Formats: sequence, structure tokens, C-alpha cells
Amino acid sequence: MDAITNLTNGFASALSLEMLLVCFIGVLVGQVTGVLPGIGPTGAMAILLPLSFGMDPGAGLIMLAGIYYGSMYGGSITSILVNLPGEAASLVTTLDGYQMARKGRGGAALSIAAIGSWIAGTLAIVGLMFFAPVLANAALAFGPPEFFGLGLFGLIVLSNLTGGSFGKSVLMVIIGLMLSTVGVDLVTGDDRLTFGVLELSKGIDLVPVVMGLFGLAEIFSVAMAPYQNSKMIKVKLKEMYPNKQEAKRSVWPIIRGTLVGFPMGLLPGPAGFMSTLISYKLEKQLSRQPDEFGKGAIEGVAGPESANNAASTSAMIPFLALGFPFSPPTALLLGGLLVHGITPGPMFISQHGDLFWLVVASMYIGNVMLLVLNLPLVGVFASLTRVPVKILMPIITGIMFIGAYSINNSIFDLWIMLAFGIAGFIIKYCGYNPAPLVVGLVLGTVFEEGLRQGLMMTEGNFLMFFERPITATLLGISIVIVILNVLKIALPLKKSSASNKQ
Repeated sequence: MDAITNLTNGFASALSLEMLLVCFIGVLVGQVTGVLPGIGPTGAMAILLPLSFGMDPGAGLIMLAGIYYGSMYGGSITSILVNLPGEAASLVTTLDGYQMARKGRGGAALSIAAIGSWIAGTLAIVGLMFFAPVLANAALAFGPPEFFGLGLFGLIVLSNLTGGSFGKSVLMVIIGLMLSTVGVDLVTGDDRLTFGVLELSKGIDLVPVVMGLFGLAEIFSVAMAPYQNSKMIKVKLKEMYPNKQEAKRSVWPIIRGTLVGFPMGLLPGPAGFMSTLISYKLEKQLSRQPDEFGKGAIEGVAGPESANNAASTSAMIPFLALGFPFSPPTALLLGGLLVHGITPGPMFISQHGDLFWLVVASMYIGNVMLLVLNLPLVGVFASLTRVPVKILMPIITGIMFIGAYSINNSIFDLWIMLAFGIAGFIIKYCGYNPAPLVVGLVLGTVFEEGLRQGLMMTEGNFLMFFERPITATLLGISIVIVILNVLKIALPLKKSSASNKQ
């Protein structure tokens, strides 16, 4: 009952005109920055962070938090309409959302993404209210060996995310792993694969890589096939919302996506991105029509979008309850609170309970605002497809370059984006899919640091990893998956060889 009473008090404060205004500004800016490729929540929060310094601590935190989870809504829009993820976590949405849009179901995909995001975000807020201490303690159980197991598990399970040739997918993962090693070695302090380039010492940022592989590569493809411009997305007004079959097929993916995304938000690293990958893989395995994935399956939009928003909300748990910013956006939230002399951590709820429940209440309100903004304005977003390609593509290109530069104010990031844009175009032209490369780049650091730090803990005895229950479980599942994949490839070859001998 205490939680209900505290939440009621939080709503009493959050429903004031000032708090409603800053909440609306936050979610609206988040929505817009999610649509604009390259800016993303981190860039928008960094730009508006000075504005929060002059606000009340609650108002500043509400605005910045609104930008954070609001951008998760907006990121799906360009993913579906122009095959360009507004931010990294929307990458998976391009796989089926864009194909739905090309079939005239872009409005349905946008509606399901908005509804799934609202349901997942709301359920995740309930979890934030009631289970924050328990779930935050669970995240503390992960040491370096557990992160190694998680990284290995992710690389194996997600390597063949989009189907097709397993060998090609593994090759892309290996390239991604190699790219993840670029930069300063955190253990020895030595430069690795920097070739004397100072900018590479900090590593290769994910955002310009994703923008290049999936943004510029798409623009290059359009430029190489100008006569296909008229075949780009067309969304009819009467098809703006999902039909009964699409709505029915989306129910369980939304629920499963929420259950996948919520615990992922409790872990350090790109939780939103990883949760979308896992959700997509899960939906593909459970689907009765797995062949539809990659060709416009509504489950491929509903599940990952729900997982993404659940993860972004649950990421607030370790931030508020432990003071651990497990992602760049929550690190900016931490900076906003520290300016006001407030330190998130185990004592935060007891010392600043009114602020905690104010934020929780505002997240409920913000999710409703986002739903109201999205569903009636689906037609407005879909109208972007009516803009001529010769106008739209230069605008998107300009926004991408501005966004890539604004992340670190670095010209070098623009060169990275351009290089991966060319690479992405070549990769697609050769029949490869760049998504596994991104998987390797994202999980490579988690995999390597977990392995090296874990070996230091066990004094080089790898077998001790299996004495830790979580690590042993992850490694055991990974080994079984590898064996099954090897058998799947070897048995047909053996049968083919035996039939040839006969």
C-alpha cells in the first residue's frame, strides 16, 4: 500500500502545470530526435542538459527522462518509412518494418510500434515501482565471468539473426569482433589497430557505423537505381492502422518483448539494442510462419519495439537505486542530478522519495502523451513517403552528417560514417547482411573484457568459470547451440556423401 500512496503523491506533483509542460517538452523532443537519424537521445540530452540546470531538480530530471524514453518511440518511424534507424536500438525494426511499408502496411507497422511501446513502457514502469530493489540486486550478481558468458551467448545466438548463409553471418560477426578491438587496451594501455591515428584510440563508435551501414548504404542504393524511386514506400490512408489479423498476431510478441526487454535494461551496455535482437530471434523461432521474417512480418516489429522500450524504462532501476548509469543517456541523467547536489544510489529513494515517485508518475504521464502523439499523427509521419526522393534523400543525408558530427563534435566520425556507408553498399551488393557485423561490434567489448578480467580473477583457470552458476548456464547453452548447428550442417553433408557413393 505504501507504493500506491507514494505514487498518488507523485501524481499530485506531476499533474501540476509546470511538470506537465516539461514532461511534454521532453517527450516531444525525444520523439523528434528519435525520428531524426543520428541525433538520438544522447545527443538531444547533451544539447538540452544546460537548460535543466536552471530548473527544479524534479523538472529537469523529468524533461531529460522524457527525451530518453521518447526517442525510443520516434526511432521506429524512419526505420519503417525509409529503412534508416533513427538510433541504434531501432536497427532491427528495419528488417520487417520497412518491408511492411513497401507493401503498403507502413501505417500498421507504425501503429503497432506505438501501441507496443506504450504497453511495454507502462508495464516496465510497474516493475520499476514494485521490483526495483530485488531486480537491481540481481544485476549485481554479474561479474566479469558472467559478462563473458553473456557475450559469448549473444554472439552465438545472434550471429545468424537474419537467416541466410550461416557462414556469411559468422564472417560478418568476426569482422565486427575485430572492429571492437580497435582502440586503447584497457588492461595494458597499448594502442591496438590504430595505425597511428589518434582518433582511433577511443575506439570506433557504434552510431556512425550503424548510420553508415544502414543509412548511407541505402542512399547509395537509391542513387545507383534512380528508376526505382517510384517503388519506394507508399502508405494509403485507409491502411494507417492494423487490421484484426495484424493486431491478433502482435499481442503475444508485445508481451514477450516486454519480458525480454525489462531484465536486459538491468545490465550494463547497449541493453535496448541487445533486447531487440533477442526479441526478434525469439519471435522468429516461435512463429508459425518463420519464412515471413525479413519480408514484412508484423511480429518482427511488435516484439523488438516492445523490448526496446521496456529496456529503456528498466534501465532507470540501476540508475536510481544503485547510482549506476549503465548507458550514455542515464549517465547524462546522473550529471543532471549531480548539478543539483543529488546523488542517485541505495539511499536515493529513502532520502529523495518525493523525487523518485515524481519521476515514476511522470513516466506514466509521458507514455500516455507519446501514445496520443503517435497514433493520431501516424498519417503525418507516413506523409514523409510522399516527399520526392530527390528532396528527401539529401535532407536525410544532411541530418545524418549533422547528427554524426554532434555526437563527439568530430570530423573523424563523419569519415567513419562515410567509410562504413561505402562498405555497407558493397556488403549488400555481394549478398551479405551487415546486421551480424553490428552484433560483433556491440558484443565484442563485453566478450573480451569479461574473458580477460575473469581470467585475472581465476588466475588463468578457465574451468573455474563453470563453478559460477550463471556463467556455467550461459556457457552450457552456448555449447549446445554450437553442437546443434554443427550437426545441422554435417548430417545433410553426410547423407549427400552416402547417396553419391551408392
